[in-house]
Amino acid sequence: MEVAILFGTFALFLILRVPIGISLGMSSLVSILSSGVVQPTYLAQGLVTGADSFPLMAVPFFVLAGELMATGGISRRLLNIADAFLGRKYGGLALVTVVACMFFAAISGSGPATVAAIGGLTIPSMLKQGYDKPFAGAITAAAGSIGVIIPPSIPMVMYSVATGASVGAMFLGGFLPGILIGISLCIYSSWYSKKHGYINHEAAPFSWANVAYVFKDGIWALLVPVIILGGIYGGIFTPTEAAAVAVAYGLVVGLFVYRDLKLKDLYRIFGNAALTTATIMIILGTATTFGRILTLQRVPTLIANFFSSVTDSRIVLLMLINILLLIVGCFMETNAAIIILAPIFLPVVQAMGVDPIQFGIIMVVNLAIGFVTPPLGVNLFVACNVANAKLEQICKGILPILGVMILDLILITYWEPLAMFLPGLYS
Repeated sequence: MEVAILFGTFALFLILRVPIGISLGMSSLVSILSSGVVQPTYLAQGLVTGADSFPLMAVPFFVLAGELMATGGISRRLLNIADAFLGRKYGGLALVTVVACMFFAAISGSGPATVAAIGGLTIPSMLKQGYDKPFAGAITAAAGSIGVIIPPSIPMVMYSVATGASVGAMFLGGFLPGILIGISLCIYSSWYSKKHGYINHEAAPFSWANVAYVFKDGIWALLVPVIILGGIYGGIFTPTEAAAVAVAYGLVVGLFVYRDLKLKDLYRIFGNAALTTATIMIILGTATTFGRILTLQRVPTLIANFFSSVTDSRIVLLMLINILLLIVGCFMETNAAIIILAPIFLPVVQAMGVDPIQFGIIMVVNLAIGFVTPPLGVNLFVACNVANAKLEQICKGILPILGVMILDLILITYWEPLAMFLPGLYS
């Protein structure tokens, strides 16, 4: 009965468009009051203990680092580097968008931030060159989802907090899947652009002199992932310390090297970062309580027993979980979904011999696809705003791209080395 009340009130709040964090908290409170088993202070305890984690300190720093680097000229220089190689090819600007999103993914850790930083520069240019709005917006939204797959990644930090998995191993596991999805999107962009004749004949032809110039201008931007990830895997600092280093680096480079970052911008940047961080922390705290109530009601055990009764095949089990996660990604915020579902599904897949790191990558890729699936695809909304397009237009362009990304997900799910090769080397 309490489970029905919990999910029923949660669904009602979502239908009423109450923010996800408040919906989780209010539905948890209603369930607590109706059961009478625990006191309302249980919610407050969940809010505190959910956020009381050292790895979580990386979240506000990575959010702030992404804001600083988007404004400080780093994203623009990453675009220039990609353009020097790809500008004259069919769909050159779309290819530049995908590659630049992959570069920026190694900085921001956030899908919507990647779409805003890169799409704000490339979508208007694509439209000016004659690209159709559905494709321009959709390919940028899809490429932005790589922001949570290639490390650093805020959802990977969340998964590590929820399951106790190594943040460093999760980061390593995201490299090859992120590159795979990026290459797939590039192949689709080339095919689509050649079919529609999208090529910029006015783009500068490839030359090593131009490559040398953009590399010289963008060397400080290229050093960001080297410093962050090299420092983590070189044992110089932890992922949390790496996030703080990224903030300091972005601030110094933006203010004193590129000088695109102005002191007057800092108030807006810090404000945006604080708002995003507060939203994530509220979701984390309320999702923790929501998950604890599910545990009290033995929901994880019931789900585990259900899957065990349905199949004893690892292949079928992972397929069912993928389908469920793809559906969940359409309706639930990524961080909330990870905090609630990861502890439920991990014991089930571990019993079938699936490594926690591999399952974490599968889960993050699943929910990254949720960034571009309506009705809650946040990357789609960011792309709509930048392209000045309706959601229906962007959704028209995203459908075939979703097919490409789901094929990548299947490969990541069933070919273990994609997720486990690099973590295996590090261990």
